Amino acid sequence: MISALGILCVAFSYFAFTKQSKEPAIPEVVDFNYHVRPILSDRCFKCHGPDAKARKAGLRLDTEEGAFAALKDDPTHHILVPGDPLQSAMYARITTTDTAEVMPPPTSNLSLTKNEIEVIRKWIAQGAKYKKHWSFIPPTKPAVPEVDDDLHAVNAIDHFVFAKQASYGLEPNEQSEKETLLKRVCMDLTGLPPTLEQQDRFLKDNAANAYEKIVDELLANKHYGEKMAIQWLDLARYADSHGYQDDGGRSMWPWRDWVINAFNKNYPFSTFITWQVAGDLLPNPTKEQLLATGFNRNHKITQEGGIIEEEYRIEYVTDRTNTFGKAFLAITLECAKCHDHKYDPVTQKDYYSMFAFFNQVDENVQPNLVSPAAEPVMKISSADAQTVLSFLNKKDSADVMVMIMKDSVNIRPTRVLRRGVYDQPSDTVDMNTPSSIMAYNTKRFQKNRLGLAQWLTSRDNPLTARVYVNRLWAEFFGRGLVKTTGDFGTQGELPTHPELLDWLAVEFMDSGWDIKKMVKLMVTSTTYKQSTKQTQQKFGTDPDNKYYSYYPRMRLNAELQRDLILSAAGVLNPEIGGPSVKPYQPKGVWESTTAGRGDLAKYIQDEGGSLYRRGLYTFIKRTAPPPAMLIMDAVTRDQCEVSRMRTNTPLQALVLMNDPQVLEAARVLAERTSTQNLSEEQKIEKSFRLIVCRTPTDKERKMLKEYYTQEKIKFTSKQRDAKKFLNEGELDHIQTKDIASTAALMQMNQMLFNIDETTIK
Repeated sequence: MISALGILCVAFSYFAFTKQSKEPAIPEVVDFNYHVRPILSDRCFKCHGPDAKARKAGLRLDTEEGAFAALKDDPTHHILVPGDPLQSAMYARITTTDTAEVMPPPTSNLSLTKNEIEVIRKWIAQGAKYKKHWSFIPPTKPAVPEVDDDLHAVNAIDHFVFAKQASYGLEPNEQSEKETLLKRVCMDLTGLPPTLEQQDRFLKDNAANAYEKIVDELLANKHYGEKMAIQWLDLARYADSHGYQDDGGRSMWPWRDWVINAFNKNYPFSTFITWQVAGDLLPNPTKEQLLATGFNRNHKITQEGGIIEEEYRIEYVTDRTNTFGKAFLAITLECAKCHDHKYDPVTQKDYYSMFAFFNQVDENVQPNLVSPAAEPVMKISSADAQTVLSFLNKKDSADVMVMIMKDSVNIRPTRVLRRGVYDQPSDTVDMNTPSSIMAYNTKRFQKNRLGLAQWLTSRDNPLTARVYVNRLWAEFFGRGLVKTTGDFGTQGELPTHPELLDWLAVEFMDSGWDIKKMVKLMVTSTTYKQSTKQTQQKFGTDPDNKYYSYYPRMRLNAELQRDLILSAAGVLNPEIGGPSVKPYQPKGVWESTTAGRGDLAKYIQDEGGSLYRRGLYTFIKRTAPPPAMLIMDAVTRDQCEVSRMRTNTPLQALVLMNDPQVLEAARVLAERTSTQNLSEEQKIEKSFRLIVCRTPTDKERKMLKEYYTQEKIKFTSKQRDAKKFLNEGELDHIQTKDIASTAALMQMNQMLFNIDETTIK
């Protein structure tokens, strides 16, 4: 527990730091995108932005035409007069002391700081130049900056990062210890800890390319696709149940197998997303291309009676539209469903023009209670799994029905819905995209989802490549170059390294959208290989580590914590793909959230090898997701999620201390180690290396031996307690000579599973 004195010290440090912090310096040249637009977006656009219905006084500040217009009530004055702040009505209104005139008005509870007012004044004085929002300008490849040779930059990433650090008086850390770096890259590329053989081999390899060889080995590993798929499953809102009240099961696991295979085979990202958006519209589509379109059928589907079918059909199309905007464009399209977007140049008409692409599916709105799929579907036979879909892990001979996309023969007209309500149609719209992002050229792109996919993967599209490389960066570095990975709009954060982001985006497209090449570029950079050591100077200059002067300490996500524990214990089932599994779970979780009917009314735990599958194969019932995973910040998969929250709660520690899977892993590892011809010291060291993934220090060896001895003495005097403690899990017990020693090893293993270093990378 934190003492009252500790809380006071933390509070004092915080206030001392904030008191010393100053507003950023006024830039020499004020840029609209990086200095002015954020101010206007936060304080002005709600009343003077894109939403015509919310606009006050007919005054618009988000466009050049609106900002340079004359005042409606006084045509002799203009909102902005380039080069002359004193003649600009905007400057007069933000500097006046008259509460009836000042902007933003006091009733808004918003205000501008002196620095912000000075930024606007200087911008007007410099000509008040407007620009398109930075993310809507197609990226171009900037020159790579020069940096000091002593910093050991190995690729362009390091040059951009180190140049930015230098401008803030920062330098990169030294490289991490080899064992630490090995665990980091193994967890990042396969989601599994390094084996003892990998640890020994890497430590002995002193070649200059030793690390690169490990990276190549991991990229070729069959588990790479599983690790990469986890983030995509969140984004695609993959689950094993339909959602809503009855929440019956569905059979979408073949689509998950396809995603894993696509990452392993390194499909170009352009192909990867084209097949998912519109594989069914390709010429003579294969079964694999049809299966890929399951991406757009992962949304929730109701099985309740008495519904209004059109209401739910509109919900499904809305979900597909919103997911497209968030997953591929990182734009909050959903904000324009009911009205023009209040901050971004996306109108309600734009929203329903995008909606029109996904509005052509002739779908069964309401499957029955036991149906695993709703039309349109594709039947997958055992013959398919042995031939055209050989990557599938199909376990039985029964056909699998998977939901896919298939447009109806006739075009369904799409209407703008007043306030987004299904029974309030108004104007008819055609398939189109927001011109503010990129005009939809019908001479280049067909008017269907295939054309939309071509628009998405066009070299002229300013968002697609940026959004994905930013997401990859966030996966490996803890935060995106654009921190708001799901929002590249005006309310999102500005990129910390805009030149690097553009360089990566163009490099990605130039490489043929090669995902593995981009991943390798990131994880072989000196920036990635840094130690996590922090200094007071670095923390004071860059408390959020936006400039990457050290590697961030990040807790493993829910699936990977499970995978590490099972792998360390030697019980992980390495099987790739197949139907989802139901491991240990507290009793009554499903039963308390069900209507008492349907195939998922009761939780029936799996047995045997299915209990030890990787975390991404855990069965996800939307109304009652796996509780241990939720506690570790997994998402419910109700909707598209591009990033997970990071929280710290006592419940997380309780899971690691009490979850049957953790206790069983600790027990099995203890039993296996106990039967090996090793000294007590060697057994302790082996367990430490398997769990923590490095060799313990002399101090750690001493502490662990003392703890082990203490527990052994306790269990020697309480043999019944030792037997009870070892009675965890369903895996067969391995008979050991000394129960007390085995129980002591289990206690030590459980403690090691709980330490901070184990659960981070």
